[in-house]
Amino acid sequence: MNTGILPQEPVHIILKPMEKFSRIHQRALKRKGGEKALSAFLPKVIRPNKLKAVGDDRFLAEMSRCVFQAGFVWRVVNQKWDAFEKVFFGFEPGKIVLLSPEQIENIGKNPAIIRNMQKIVSVQKNAQFVLDVAQEHGSFAALVSHWPPGDHIGLYKLLKQRGCRLGGATGPRALRNLGIDTFMLSTDVILCLKNAGLEIASNPSSQKDMRAIQQAFNTWHEESGLPYSHMSRIASCSVGENYDIEVFSH
Repeated sequence: MNTGILPQEPVHIILKPMEKFSRIHQRALKRKGGEKALSAFLPKVIRPNKLKAVGDDRFLAEMSRCVFQAGFVWRVVNQKWDAFEKVFFGFEPGKIVLLSPEQIENIGKNPAIIRNMQKIVSVQKNAQFVLDVAQEHGSFAALVSHWPPGDHIGLYKLLKQRGCRLGGATGPRALRNLGIDTFMLSTDVILCLKNAGLEIASNPSSQKDMRAIQQAFNTWHEESGLPYSHMSRIASCSVGENYDIEVFSH
């Protein structure tokens, strides 16, 4: 059985002293107008006991939504999403993998959805990915729920290597949208990490940089006790443009 990438113990690297997360939190509070205002920016986090109930179809649906939104207007994809759900049989992986090339081609001609053939093909490829993981672990949710919380980068690597078009921010954003506790590496989050003293590239992609980022978030998590998704959103709110909440709700 192909078990793909499995979680491993994080490789500990020595980091130079970084800024405490409490100071970053205070900057975000000041920029956003206090605790109540900042809390409105924070993403919802699903409880661990609820995560296992998320169906494979919902994982595939959110992967697909984020793939179609990548490089496109998110609002347009969301407006058409009911049609996507209908065309792709509610994103049931078992049905989608059985579609013939002719059926996939016909879907690519359907004006009710976004007619991007490469992204349409990715739905079927990711359906197989989800089914493979379900065979290996019982369900996709079972894999995610048992993944060590201090190894987000390992989970992102799995999505990129075994999924289709799930690299970069796409895979992590699909997890975030489902309420799974993950950090995101937006431009502002990376800027915050660099300002805090982490020596990484402005567009980090090397394993060394990714391990350093993971360790930085793990250190902040131990300090603050906050979810990783909240820490990364607070980090993004502490620097850069002082965006309105609508920017984060799309």
